[in-house]
Amino acid sequence: MDGLLGAADRLFEQDAVAVLEEYIAIPCLSPDFDAEWAGHGHISRAADLLLGWVRSRPLPGLEAERLQLPGLTPVIVAEVPATPGYAGAGSSGGPALLYGHLDKQPPLGAWRDGLDPFVPVREGDHLYGRGAADDGYSVFAALGALQIMHEAGIDHGRCIVLIEASEESGSPHLPAYLDALSERLGPAGPSVVVCLDSGSLTYDRLWVTTSLRGLLTAEIRVDVLTDGVHSGSAGGVVPSSFRILRHLLSRIEDADTGAILLEECNAEVPEVRRREATALVEALGEGAVDGFPTVPGLRLGGDSAVDRVLARTWAPSLALVGMDGIPPVGDAGNVLRPFTTCKIAMRLPPSADAGLAAARVGEILHADPPSGARVTVEAEGARGFDSPPMAEWLAQAAADASVAYFGQPAGAMGEGGTIPFLSALQEKYPAAQFLVTGVLGPGSNAHGPNEMLHLPTAKRLTASVAHVLGA
Repeated sequence: MDGLLGAADRLFEQDAVAVLEEYIAIPCLSPDFDAEWAGHGHISRAADLLLGWVRSRPLPGLEAERLQLPGLTPVIVAEVPATPGYAGAGSSGGPALLYGHLDKQPPLGAWRDGLDPFVPVREGDHLYGRGAADDGYSVFAALGALQIMHEAGIDHGRCIVLIEASEESGSPHLPAYLDALSERLGPAGPSVVVCLDSGSLTYDRLWVTTSLRGLLTAEIRVDVLTDGVHSGSAGGVVPSSFRILRHLLSRIEDADTGAILLEECNAEVPEVRRREATALVEALGEGAVDGFPTVPGLRLGGDSAVDRVLARTWAPSLALVGMDGIPPVGDAGNVLRPFTTCKIAMRLPPSADAGLAAARVGEILHADPPSGARVTVEAEGARGFDSPPMAEWLAQAAADASVAYFGQPAGAMGEGGTIPFLSALQEKYPAAQFLVTGVLGPGSNAHGPNEMLHLPTAKRLTASVAHVLGA
């Protein structure tokens, strides 16, 4: 495995970064954020750009294509056969499956001076731009790992790289493609899944994600009038749609503590995850949960750092992420508004049944509307992921790669976000092993302004993936 890190560095600096910068410039928003994605063509353009780079890899037997089912966003599928020296080449074992995505979040706020979501800017080791770290780098890490293995003469089994384009919308298009690829994956499915879309608490080691929370999204609309009216005329007679919305939200969330009140949205924390959280805090202290750009004096939840680690990885939480029906302050007249709509994102414990939770939230919010207001709710859920125990070979390979390419022991962490691909694949192929990792570390600011890819971590991760595939 000597020389893999140097090879990864050359691959990014001489080849990959230039194409990654072209990708940053494409506003290929996920379908939830661009209803006209097909007509605009940005996702198609990004897929073609990345596919061109994939096809240019000097890998014997490489087959790469863009698949697109009717009405769905495309996927890039690249297959590399096992090398002649692979010890298991004649076996019936499934392939290694490497996963990433190419769709993006919207800009989401003002970026700092000198930065723009769709203009790549490199400042030393940092490459700024929407999609750089989440998740444009993944195709370069996946195919790059195979390329540097080929250059070094390292054997590997059959590998399939899958890059989808609806992840930021909850991967609604992915199941159809997994079904379409089932013959290639084999009856038992992949032997190991390498997911490159997760995070890292620091940039000094390989971080392995052991769990991810699920996600429940809901749009809640409250109507009280057909038209807005003067607040002096109707105030005190017609109930405020915002007040009714507050009342409805209090049915599912404790306004004082933020605790989620529904049994279907809660779950017991497994003892192994409690031990992981304790070990994480022992290694990093408050660094295990700090790094948020909080205002001075803000009090964080939890009585200890371990509590806060578990709160962001296993506890449900609600965020109000968007509102309609409310004018900007500068345009606000003294009007009792006819409606208020909000979108909530509720993070769910990894083991919670997201579909059951979504159904229960819809039932609770629809029941007995306050003041007889018209309440409409559209809710859906995406299940979380709780990783099965790692096989000894995989755990050892990850540990060795972390020391070899990062210089520190590997770390294990739960993640607060959601990757629907993992739960879908785990349900379909329960025997698969999982290595879930990524580059979303301090300052990467995925989904927010000033998204950044830490290039040294991308290179070290590429070498680590090669190391694991060699193992």
